[in-house]
Amino acid sequence: MIRALIFLALQVVTVIPTALVMLASFWAPRRWLYGCARFFLVVNIWGLEHICGIKWKVQGEQNLPDEPVILLSKHQSTWETFFFPVWMPRELCYVFKRELLYIPFFGWGIALCDMIHINRSKRSDAFEQVVNQGARKLAERRWIIMFPEGTRIAVGKKGQYKSGGARLAIRTGAKVVPIAHNAGECWPRKAFIKTPGLVTVSIGPAIASQGKTPDALMREVEAWIEQEMRRISPQAYPVQDEIARA
Repeated sequence: MIRALIFLALQVVTVIPTALVMLASFWAPRRWLYGCARFFLVVNIWGLEHICGIKWKVQGEQNLPDEPVILLSKHQSTWETFFFPVWMPRELCYVFKRELLYIPFFGWGIALCDMIHINRSKRSDAFEQVVNQGARKLAERRWIIMFPEGTRIAVGKKGQYKSGGARLAIRTGAKVVPIAHNAGECWPRKAFIKTPGLVTVSIGPAIASQGKTPDALMREVEAWIEQEMRRISPQAYPVQDEIARA
């Protein structure tokens, strides 16, 4: 609890000045604004490691291609949303609901980073919003990141993999890169207290989207992620795997 409170204080004292600097520099190039936001995340990943004891390692770094791609990641925690922009070698564009833009300071900051936000009140146009914005981001050689399960999923569980990321890849011709991780073991969803431990992030081989249906492409992504989850967190899946083998 004490560690979690100290980390919360770190978040508060970093997010407000970072957002104010970004707002005062709204005219600056996007890369500079992204760098400001990334600095906030660097400090918080440092805090998670040195205050809360959450260390990390990455496997499969060689699978990241030198071209615009769509990253499709397991979603268990807030940790990975902080970590990916810090560690990835290119600017990332998250796809998120428009309502997040209205969160004081945090939302104002991400609004200036020119990411992909969706107006969910216009459901019929939501995917076209993603395609139009996504094609522009990829043309700028930025990477798009999406969570196919849509929301944070508890450790050892699997959500329904939605095909939006696969559809975007097919429409734009981009490859997809599946990512598995076990961050929920240290920072569970909706949890305030963090548990010291090691987060393993595993990056899979890039998968071409050409000539595939969205469902077929997403099945490939899902199969790789869920199999890899059982490798990096075997203790979380024994019951389900025994049932599957039977």
